[in-house]
Amino acid sequence: MTISITDDTVTDVVNSSAVGVRARLWRLHPTDVREIAITASAEILRLEAIRVAAVDTLTLNPDEQVLCYRGTGQWLANHTMLQIPAGRRIAALGKALRSFPEIEDQFDSGDLTFEHAALIVAFCESPPKGMPDAALPYCRDTLLAAASGVEATTVKLRYAISVLEHMFESDDVPPNEDTDRNELRISATLNGRVAIRGDFDGVTGEMLLSALSNLSMPTPATDGTPDKRSAATRNADAMAELIRRYLDNAATGIDGGQRPHLNVHINAKDLAYHRECAAAAGATTSDGSTPGPSEDDDPGMLDLDIPDLDKQDLDVGHMPWMGPLSIGRTRMIACDCMLGTVLLDENGAPLDVTPLKRLVTAAQRTALIARDKGCAFPGCDCVPAWTDAHHIKHWAKGGPTVMDNLVLLCRTHHTLMHRKPGFTGQWEIRIGTDHLPWFIPPPGIDPDQKPRRSTTRR
Repeated sequence: MTISITDDTVTDVVNSSAVGVRARLWRLHPTDVREIAITASAEILRLEAIRVAAVDTLTLNPDEQVLCYRGTGQWLANHTMLQIPAGRRIAALGKALRSFPEIEDQFDSGDLTFEHAALIVAFCESPPKGMPDAALPYCRDTLLAAASGVEATTVKLRYAISVLEHMFESDDVPPNEDTDRNELRISATLNGRVAIRGDFDGVTGEMLLSALSNLSMPTPATDGTPDKRSAATRNADAMAELIRRYLDNAATGIDGGQRPHLNVHINAKDLAYHRECAAAAGATTSDGSTPGPSEDDDPGMLDLDIPDLDKQDLDVGHMPWMGPLSIGRTRMIACDCMLGTVLLDENGAPLDVTPLKRLVTAAQRTALIARDKGCAFPGCDCVPAWTDAHHIKHWAKGGPTVMDNLVLLCRTHHTLMHRKPGFTGQWEIRIGTDHLPWFIPPPGIDPDQKPRRSTTRR
């Protein structure tokens, strides 16, 4: 038996909590459920427009809460379940819509999705080089028409954009030679991997394909068995090998005070325990377990008094860019690497060396990265390569260049600490008894001024 519902009931279902909603929907007629789905979709578009407008308003008029973050998009991500890239896209669209009120009106009316609005804005911000300024309103209205209504799809909209780009294609530079169109998007995924999407001119593409060609060829096994890898897998393996060879040759610039290479931080206790990587991979005891260290172990092994690991040490390997690395992968890398050590105290803070220097030395920066793992400001996810070493007590006021007076801050937070009116002097940084940096917020953010640390990368 099904129950028919009224428009008021549809609104009630859409506006109520989703807890237990499935049981309610099962009692309704499919026609009514369809109406609820359509109404909920329209409500999502309405709320999306409100969120974009609210975020853009905060971008134009931020308070001290928002100023603590590297942009309004990051603030939004840190206070919702959104990922930082999604928060930044919302902030970027809000900013872009200021210049295109016609697109904004259709988006606010619920007749344009977020994705479609972003595509149309991107076209209008960077129109084809051969398109005269007078044609922009026509193209904009054409794309708005293609993106409106229930029959609009992203495929149709992209096709309309392609047609307009072809119509107004410039004769000056052919598309396959236009380096201004080159793009390479690299983003970390939720499962700890990296997604890459690129668009290059013909010359760059030729260089890339030439570099990958020999490395991506099918390689039969020693017994003559054909290579079972797909073309995509071979290309990925070739890219990894190409990057590895590039970094091995050290033909790089300076990246945050160091040459860019693969940095992995690991607890010395774990690395020492599993230093015999090649042997340990296949060695087992009579009960099937992997043998541990014994009295006959290498006498040259570094004997460190390191406390037992707690829960925060379970992600044994840590990469500055990508974060946690599995124990097995870290041990494999440690089998064939240049091993540098940073001596830590019982709290995990690096012991100080080379004091009284105006500029932070490479050794001190390595120690700061091991301690802070990036920008230490609460909620910031900036990687070490994009950070500065900040003197907590300024050098000009007698602050020494020692570990207990240094902290890694991204350029945004470093600038805020030094220059931003209403921010400078309100946030206080202190090194605790654990020799780790703690941030004390102003009363406007936390009346209790409870010290806090960044937990983004820990």
